[in-house]
This record gives sequence, structure tokens and C-alpha cells, in this order.
Amino acid sequence: MKTSTLASIAEAQAGRRALLVVTRLADGAQCMVDAAGGSGDFALAPEQLAEAAAMLQSGRCGALETLPDSFARAYVPSPRLLIIGAVHIAQALAGMAATAGYAVTVIDPRGAFASPERFPGIELCDEWPDEALARLGLDDATALVALSHDPKLDDPALELALPSRLFYIGALGSRRTHEKRLERLRAAGLGELTGRIHSPIGLDLGGRAPAEIAVSILAEIIRVRYKGTAA
Repeated sequence: MKTSTLASIAEAQAGRRALLVVTRLADGAQCMVDAAGGSGDFALAPEQLAEAAAMLQSGRCGALETLPDSFARAYVPSPRLLIIGAVHIAQALAGMAATAGYAVTVIDPRGAFASPERFPGIELCDEWPDEALARLGLDDATALVALSHDPKLDDPALELALPSRLFYIGALGSRRTHEKRLERLRAAGLGELTGRIHSPIGLDLGGRAPAEIAVSILAEIIRVRYKGTAA
């Protein structure tokens, strides 16, 4: 692989950006495709670029049907889950999500809640959510769930999350609680984006225990990530 291509892949991974490298097997020429389009040794026709974009979105590798004698490889950032609020549901969800392959960070400035004893092996952050999210970055391979039930923690996180490229945003709370949340977000000028929030959070599996709710949340995150539909 060319040095310039390797450099582009490294840069994309450092910035948690998905990148597809299309190699023309006849001569080794390469075209790199990301969310902004294609660039490199050769240009892809519109139908080829559309197919490449679909492969990038799904993370698939293989030949492009619209470009014979080619091979495309996707380099996608690992999925990440940011949890606001080190509550009981977060304890269950963090471990489940880590087992499912997500890099998990629990954000809560309340040290008594976000402790290594309650979250063994999980990355903890004691910053306020708005500070933490500004530092961590919000990309399209990241999901965020607001579980604290405290507007002082959840609202600043949601205000940053809504205009971002996060693939999933969820917030814990009853319909009444969520309506009050929506009123606050509308007052902050984010009314047009509030439809992105999954609330009531999680798939309706009927469970009520913290671990059961965590299962429903993770199931919904996975469904949205792969753009599936609930049965």
C-alpha cells in the first residue's frame, strides 16, 4: 500500500472518521472515499461513488459491482458509547456494551457514583458532561445515552449531542419527564432536532429491572447502528 494511503488511513483513524480505500487491481491505483466524497489516483463515476458510500456506511469490504477488477476495504472507527450518569442502569449497560465491542465511557462529576468499584474495567470521567463531550468529540460511530435523570447533567449533554453526527441519542425518563425536557431544549433553540432523541429509551421488551432496561437500551443502539427494524 502506498505511503500516502497509509498516511490518510492513519489520519482518518486518529480523527475517528470512516474511510474506504478502493484499489483498481489492474494498475494499483487507489481512490479514498469518506463522507465528503472521493479523492486519489482516479475519480469514481457517480454510480461507483454511491456504491462505495454504501459500503463505507456498512463497513463492508469486497469488489465494487460497478467497478470490475477492483477491491474496496473499509476502515471504520470502533463503536463507542458515552453514558451520562453513573446510575444503576449505567452499571449494567456499561458492562454489556463493553462485551458487545463498544468502547464505553461513563461521565459523571459525582465521584461517589462514578467510582472504579461500581464500574470495574470501565473508563470513567468526572468532568461535567459539556466539558467531557467537547474533549472526547462526537462522531458518527458514537452513541450517547443520558441516564442521570438530572437536567443539570443530561441537558448540557443533549444540547451538544443533538447538532452532532452521533448515530444514536437516547434519554431516560417517562413521557412526562421527556416533554419537560423537550420544552427546555426548544427554549435553547434545538426544537427542530429533538426528534433525534430516543425516549422512552430502549426497545419495548417489557422489563423493569435495571439490567433489563440496560438490555433494551443496548438492543436499540445495535438496531439503529445497523439500521435494522424491531420485530
